[in-house]
Amino acid sequence: QVQLAESGGGLVQAGGSLRLSCAASGRTFSSTSMGWFRQAPGKEREFVSRISWSVGRTYYADSVKGRFTISRDNTKNTVYLQMNSLKPEDTAVYYCAGTRRWQAEREYEYDTWGQGTQVTVSS
Repeated sequence: QVQLAESGGGLVQAGGSLRLSCAASGRTFSSTSMGWFRQAPGKEREFVSRISWSVGRTYYADSVKGRFTISRDNTKNTVYLQMNSLKPEDTAVYYCAGTRRWQAEREYEYDTWGQGTQVTVSS
């Protein structure tokens, strides 16, 4: 089984930046791709971005395209989410997750989840 641990959340003003990290440990080879999701208060968890471990192919939700960048460091088994031009509507708990699929944007397609990290963007 893979264990995931997110870090890097915090409070930032609108227009600012944050970089989230997701460190994977355990049977990391069991996950083909990694994704980031977020859940705002009173809302359902939504897909943000994903990346494949091997070739680094990426995909983004329209709401973050052009502002967020997902990347990975295979030597450190770590996935990053660089978030720029943050908006108050980006406020949420951000989760990283692992999947055996090459392409996955739905919660049920991911079988391993981190505990989440809070991102708060003030206006």
